[in-house]
Amino acid sequence: MGRVVAAAVYSEGKKVTDITLDEGSDWAAKPGHFVWIGLEQPNAQELSNLQRQFNLHELAIEDALEQHSRPKLETFGDALFIVTYSPIRHEGKLEFVETHIFAGNGYIITSRNGHSASYRSVRQRCEARPLLLEHGEDFVLYALLDFVTESYQPVSEAIHAEIEQLERTIMGNTLNEADIVKLHDLRRDVLRLRRYVAPMVEVSEELQRLDFPFIDKNMRPYFRDVQIHVTRQMEDLTTLRDIASQTIEIVVLLESSRQSIVQRKFAAWAAILAFPTAVAGIYGMNFQNMPELTWHYGYFGVLGFIAVGVTGLWTSFKRSGWL
Repeated sequence: MGRVVAAAVYSEGKKVTDITLDEGSDWAAKPGHFVWIGLEQPNAQELSNLQRQFNLHELAIEDALEQHSRPKLETFGDALFIVTYSPIRHEGKLEFVETHIFAGNGYIITSRNGHSASYRSVRQRCEARPLLLEHGEDFVLYALLDFVTESYQPVSEAIHAEIEQLERTIMGNTLNEADIVKLHDLRRDVLRLRRYVAPMVEVSEELQRLDFPFIDKNMRPYFRDVQIHVTRQMEDLTTLRDIASQTIEIVVLLESSRQSIVQRKFAAWAAILAFPTAVAGIYGMNFQNMPELTWHYGYFGVLGFIAVGVTGLWTSFKRSGWL
């Protein structure tokens, strides 16, 4: 069973009264009045009731019952059906709450499938601006879309802050698997945000072109404002995606550099240790005529030669930065 968050009728920029779902069409038919109904997770019976009252198109109702569509705008005669998504982060996991908006002459209906920031604040802001609310359904539609668009900003800023923190961590410390996995997940979240924001550009552009009875031409600048915000959000997400990709590239380069340093150290010490090993190997051969073996100070001479050779190699590698 769904929940009616709010249902009210408005006229001349002011709230007239709260209503039930069954009273919606009667009030909407009155000149100069429109109803604004907000639902949360409605069932098929409630949507069928609204379809019967406001003559909602069956394809729109079908889309509203089948969740997980992409953001879009569809026109059915003189009515609109819009699908939007609001991002939320729950315990570090990015989720999207789907909202369906039915808009037509005399009514605005929102159907929210999930728990996100309440649209009550949108209603309160609209009721606090009676001169704009007097425009009717089109101003409410603008306020809803503006609210959805603004919901992306804090999420993208939080992801940006986490990427910057990871970047600082990676620069100063050795890499660990958890940081790499988190960085990859953040980049994937950015791509998901772009996937849901991109269609909103088309939605806002289409609203500026539509010639519907309930959309005043004077409201087009407001829909243009939504388009500007969405476009700016797309640009920010594109920049954020590039930052995440560059950070991943830096991770790979740093790891390669650190491995190269370790390999050079191993190679340098292997070369240093190979020198005395080679000398010892030479004198370990079972030849009869090796003059140094009969020298009184031959043993100390070989040790000195090894010490000089090892010291020379160590100094050379140290100067070249291999040690």
